[in-house]
Amino acid sequence: MERIHPNPSQPRQDFDRDALAELAESIRENGVLQPITVRKIGDSYELIAGERRLRAAKSVGKTEIPAVVVNSTGQQSAVYAILENIQREDLNIFEEARALKVLIHEWGVTQEEAARKLGKAQSTVANKLRLLLLTEKEQQFILDNGLTERHARALLKVPEEGRRWELLELAVQNRWNVSQLEAAIEKPVEKKAEAEDKRRVFIVKDIRVFLNTINKAIDTMKRAGIPAEADKQEGEDCIEYRVRIPLF
Repeated sequence: MERIHPNPSQPRQDFDRDALAELAESIRENGVLQPITVRKIGDSYELIAGERRLRAAKSVGKTEIPAVVVNSTGQQSAVYAILENIQREDLNIFEEARALKVLIHEWGVTQEEAARKLGKAQSTVANKLRLLLLTEKEQQFILDNGLTERHARALLKVPEEGRRWELLELAVQNRWNVSQLEAAIEKPVEKKAEAEDKRRVFIVKDIRVFLNTINKAIDTMKRAGIPAEADKQEGEDCIEYRVRIPLF
């Protein structure tokens, strides 16, 4: 196994420790039942499929492992490794999306070809690629909190990163399903600045009503023969009104 090197196109980043430990124990008891697949490069070999088996075998002290050696180019090896991992369906949603991106952008496989090889609709492949529009922090937050691919796809409707974070946190806190998240996304949100502007307009209108009331009251008293006086001064943060009404 010392002659086997990892495949640089391996899409898997995270390996479930418990599942790997179970596989290792099985290999300790029964050996490797399904050979890994490699290709020869000089005096060494490049892994194409079977990294979990290789890791598990190493962890229990194995020095040799059954392998099928195939003739393939670097491109074919990368494509095989990626397709094998995607077909196993235990990559997380973003690893799968990144694997598809590598297939298409680095190895020249079209979306149609990738969809056909995986037995998926082209629209499914396109939707999975769009998940990479979310930031890496958002992706990790989704994985850490057990949200689904449908949650992630719903968030793509929100262009503002700050709003996406707000919705993500609410989704986790309230344990929203996808329908609840979509309803929150569709609900119009009044921007803070707009709300403050509206509040300021309402306050100004209210102040004018109060001032007019005072002025009308003074005019009424004057018409009734009461020599009332009013003095108004405007400061930076207030309007000061002083009213003088003679008692005799």
